[in-house]
Amino acid sequence: MNLFEGHGNREAQIRYLDADFQILSPGSYVVCAITGKQIPLDELRYWSVARQEPYADAVASLEADKRAGVLPNQKR
Repeated sequence: MNLFEGHGNREAQIRYLDADFQILSPGSYVVCAITGKQIPLDELRYWSVARQEPYADAVASLEADKRAGVLPNQKR
């Protein structure tokens, strides 16, 4: 059985960890905190442990860091 089979097209609830994540409530996707794009769980590569947010890609992850003011030499 496929890992995501039987969970339908609903959003998963995830706990983001260092280099991994834990599924708290099954689903087939999460929603990018920056773009609002649905990210299939098997394509999830970017997230913030500190903010507990998923990102669609590296660009969205960088934008989240900019908004949070956590980049080096960035004024808050």
